[in-house]
Amino acid sequence: MNITLHNIGRRFNQEWIFKGIDYTFSSNKSYAILGPNGSGKSTLIKVLTGQLTPSEGKIIFTDNSNTIDVENIYQYLSIAAPYIELIEEFTLNELLDFHFKYKKPLADFQNSQIIELLGMEKSANKGLKFFSSGMKQRVKLALACCSDSKILFLDEPTSNLDTSGESWYLELLKKTFISERLLIIGSNQEKEYGFCDEKFSITSYK
Repeated sequence: MNITLHNIGRRFNQEWIFKGIDYTFSSNKSYAILGPNGSGKSTLIKVLTGQLTPSEGKIIFTDNSNTIDVENIYQYLSIAAPYIELIEEFTLNELLDFHFKYKKPLADFQNSQIIELLGMEKSANKGLKFFSSGMKQRVKLALACCSDSKILFLDEPTSNLDTSGESWYLELLKKTFISERLLIIGSNQEKEYGFCDEKFSITSYK
C-alpha cells in the first residue's frame, strides 16, 4: 500500500500550514512525521487518512496496481491519536466487540488475547469512563495496532503514558507485525519513532 503526494498543501483561512509536498510513503516501511507542537503534523495525518481534504495538490492511494478512492481509504487503515475518542459508556469488552465489527483483528488477536496484551484482565468489564488517561491511551494503541489494516497511523503515541507504558508501546509494535505494514508516526519525541526507516520534517514545507 503506497500513499503518493503531489504538490499537497493545506491552509487555514489565509495561512498555509504546509505546502508543496511531493512525497511517497511506501508499503512495509515506517515513517516519522516530525515537527514541533503546532507545526502541522496532525493536520497532515488527517489529510493522509482522508479526514481532511488538501487545499491544493493531489493524493493517490495504491494497493499493488489498484488505485483506492479517498472515500474508501478508511477500510485500509487504523489510527490512534489524541483526537480519536473512545466510547466511554462501553466496558472494555464491549468496546472490543464494537470495534471489531468494523475492523478485522489480526490473526490470533481475539478479545481475550488483546485484553491480556493490555494487562487489563481485571478491568475487562469495567466502564471506560473509569479508566485512567494512561489506560485509555493503551486501549487506543491496542485497537489500532491489533486491527488487520495495511496502513497504521500513530499520532503522539505515548501521550499520557508513563515510563512503563512507553516500554509497553514499543513491545506492542513488535508483537503486531508493523514491519509488514505501512507505519506512519506523528511525533516530536525520538523515543516514539527512533526505529523508523525514514524521517519526514513538516517544517521543510512551510
